[in-house]
Amino acid sequence: MKDILVLYYTRFGATRELALALAAGIDSVPGTQARLRTVPAISTVCEATQPEIPDDGPPYAEVRDLEECAGLALGSPTRFGNMAAPLKYFLDGTSPQWLSGALTGKPACVFTSTGSLHGGQESTLLSMMLPLLHHGMLILGIPYAESALTTTQTGGTPYGASHFARAERGGTERESRNGVLSADEKTLATALGARLARSALALGAQVR
Repeated sequence: MKDILVLYYTRFGATRELALALAAGIDSVPGTQARLRTVPAISTVCEATQPEIPDDGPPYAEVRDLEECAGLALGSPTRFGNMAAPLKYFLDGTSPQWLSGALTGKPACVFTSTGSLHGGQESTLLSMMLPLLHHGMLILGIPYAESALTTTQTGGTPYGASHFARAERGGTERESRNGVLSADEKTLATALGARLARSALALGAQVR
């Protein structure tokens, strides 16, 4: 059984919903299973700490999750067209895995949630691809063979799964108050998870 890591940061829950849809797609492929992990928020108070185990949701990621996975789905809400700081902070600590080639040749995909339809979905997805390319990962998108990609009126891009949360007036911090995925968003996220799982199985041994 190959573990596919679904690693994400969420503030209000929309990115988590996408993560769960991707995980469902992964679990639908025989021989693979999703390993859900998150990262803690970054505090503006230097002495503040997070508990070692979150109050709810999946455990916090450890670098061994990267080393043990056969593939990676990376998700974040958009922050000014970029990934959120907590996820970037975790990735910044993966230099030993970069040096050892722990992720080289493994398939990966990305997903995001935004509070407005043109609020940086595609640039955020691209920003998450950059460290994965440096790690030598093989990036997967969503092909137009998925018909929902051409009909969606909400989220969904060829660069990765996405969710349009329709934030209330007041800014991106409320990006996921309306956190229910549309039918197309869920379909595309699940399809991307299944594609990631099938790719991990097809690749088998790492391609360096």
